[in-house]
Amino acid sequence: MSENWREARRRAVSQARTVVVKVGSAVLSDAQGLNSAVMSHLAGQMALLLNMHVDGTRRRLVLVSSGAVAAGRAVLAAAGQNWDETSLTARQAAAAVGQGQLMRAWDTAFVVHGMTTAQILLTRDDLRARERFFNIRNTVATLLHWNVTPIVNENDTVSVSELKFGDNDYLSSLLVNLAGADMFVNLTSVPGVLVADPRLNPDAPVMEWIEDVAGLDLWRLCGSKTEAGSGGMYSKLLAARRAAQIGVPTMILPGRTPDVLMRAFGLHGEGDGTNKADTQETCEGTWVSPSGHSIPRRKFWMAYQSELAGSVVVDAGAANAMLRKGSSLLPGGVRAVKGIFQKGTLVRILHEGRSLGVGLSNYSTSQLKKIMGLKRHEVAVILGDAHYPEVIHRDNLLLDAAV
Repeated sequence: MSENWREARRRAVSQARTVVVKVGSAVLSDAQGLNSAVMSHLAGQMALLLNMHVDGTRRRLVLVSSGAVAAGRAVLAAAGQNWDETSLTARQAAAAVGQGQLMRAWDTAFVVHGMTTAQILLTRDDLRARERFFNIRNTVATLLHWNVTPIVNENDTVSVSELKFGDNDYLSSLLVNLAGADMFVNLTSVPGVLVADPRLNPDAPVMEWIEDVAGLDLWRLCGSKTEAGSGGMYSKLLAARRAAQIGVPTMILPGRTPDVLMRAFGLHGEGDGTNKADTQETCEGTWVSPSGHSIPRRKFWMAYQSELAGSVVVDAGAANAMLRKGSSLLPGGVRAVKGIFQKGTLVRILHEGRSLGVGLSNYSTSQLKKIMGLKRHEVAVILGDAHYPEVIHRDNLLLDAAV
């Protein structure tokens, strides 16, 4: 089995046509702000990846870059400006100061390799609306066709709580779907995924391979978020789990390790376009295998583009029917409703405190409270003939959602 995953890894990295690379604040910045040497080195490695062709086609790359707030923090400190970092408004203002600094630093790093970049700032609402989702997807596809590298970040300056992705790990996993990527690389400040919480076991070794990311106990494995960023290994593994659901593998790599991207993709050389696959086996970081059964990308969009509006609690019979038989959720299986939501919104499905998945509800909170636990003919008496047989149809249901 060990050799099988290594061979699968080699094959996947050599065949990856479109790669999403996410770089966290803790990799890009330090106490003085953005680290230009780190960014320059990463840009050089990404340029090498782009210069390698896959089946005669130039490899394409989407970069998701954190660091705007960290860059803004350094600029404000240099200007003698003190600000409350716990304030959302202040952080948004710091992001406005730092975003231009971040893009300027990336442009400087990439231009020496002849690479053109484009800035894309997103809020959750941009991907939640289907028409805007397709517009963004078409824009990204056009940029990649022009050999332009999109650099994406959350639009922190205008995002409010209900429009925020929460962290760029989440945003990156959505871009894997949007860009049609077949590889996700998450560059972090740690060596990889550790076998235990580093706060409890500082000497815990790195897991080279995760076969089933959905089966991990993330609370046991993961420590706290990094000081410079908003995420942590928990959010990185959730992002890997989302990517796995659509058949995309993830590499979680130490972003500051010299030439880590080149070695991960089996490259060596000096950027002259003649790089060849490295014969030496290199397995830094953690390789997360994709799921054996990919979900439809429409279900992926449905489950992850919108914020959860509430939850429904189901009984054992309904849970078993959905999990074992692929059934829809019927009114008779609902035992409680939490939150206030409208028809067509995304809700979580719970059984005995465990999250089974998410789905689009055919009913509002008030309607569902009237009909929960009832049989179909009893529902008709209360709501009339204009009602849905299912609370959540199986086509609008994603079990084991990574939310």
